[in-house]
Amino acid sequence: MLPYASMEEAASALGRNLTMSETLWYKYSADKSDYFLYCHNILFLFVIFSVVPLPMVFIELMRSNNFDQYKIQPKVRMSVSEMFRCYKDVMGMFFFIVGPLQLVSYPSIKMIGIRAGLPLPTGWEIFLQLLVYFLVEDYTNYWIHRFLHNKWGYEKIHRVHHEYSAPIGFAAPYAHWAEILILGIPSFLGPAMVPGHIITFWLWIALRQIEAIETHSGYDFPWMPTKYIPFYGGAEYHDYHHYVGGQSQSNFASVFTYCDYVYGTDKGYRYQKKFLSKMEEESRSGGEQNGGFYQDLKSE
Repeated sequence: MLPYASMEEAASALGRNLTMSETLWYKYSADKSDYFLYCHNILFLFVIFSVVPLPMVFIELMRSNNFDQYKIQPKVRMSVSEMFRCYKDVMGMFFFIVGPLQLVSYPSIKMIGIRAGLPLPTGWEIFLQLLVYFLVEDYTNYWIHRFLHNKWGYEKIHRVHHEYSAPIGFAAPYAHWAEILILGIPSFLGPAMVPGHIITFWLWIALRQIEAIETHSGYDFPWMPTKYIPFYGGAEYHDYHHYVGGQSQSNFASVFTYCDYVYGTDKGYRYQKKFLSKMEEESRSGGEQNGGFYQDLKSE
């Protein structure tokens, strides 16, 4: 709740007039508690988990050649009932784990210094903080993910997420409850190191989940704006990790590729990509078309 009785008082405290965005923020948040504002995350996550994967669901059901050429594992198809079951399981985990966790974690947010008042952060401040959050989360997530692929971690926890060897958007948050709790740590570390405004925190939570849904979409579209982000992994990169499954010791990073490159855990992926590229060249020279990134190598 803002400590100002009026916008004039807020402007006086800042020593300047409020910007348009600050005026809108004042009108919306002046009479709302910081806890209520923080709990907006629950609504945002519900909408993201429910709505963002839908375009890929429709594309999957359309089975149009215009889109199928970008499907990473073209031989794998999911029915409506299978996708709905995935969404239902995710919502169950959301209402019993994610939502309650958001409700009780507010004291930690206050402790690290996430603020909800004025002034609002500048665009550059938001950008730089989000960059730190993504880099910190990516590095710490990489090591936790590697740990979850040891025998105990995989069999007891991480195998649930790998039930989808050809992932879909709804499967991005599909995981064991313990994994959801554990992977909350990397998401929290960035804001703890560089605390910012609650709006920046909202953007961080939203963008990280949207990114996860994209990398689990099962489609690698060349026009995605994330293609222009340096060292970004994307759907093709992470799909290989799911395709290999429990034996995978490759492509652990959640967002970027530099950790896998530095620590040598992308060699299998690079070999596979080089091998399939050679196969595609040979098939084209023979007058055949190769319609996806993967062929059914498991059957060979």
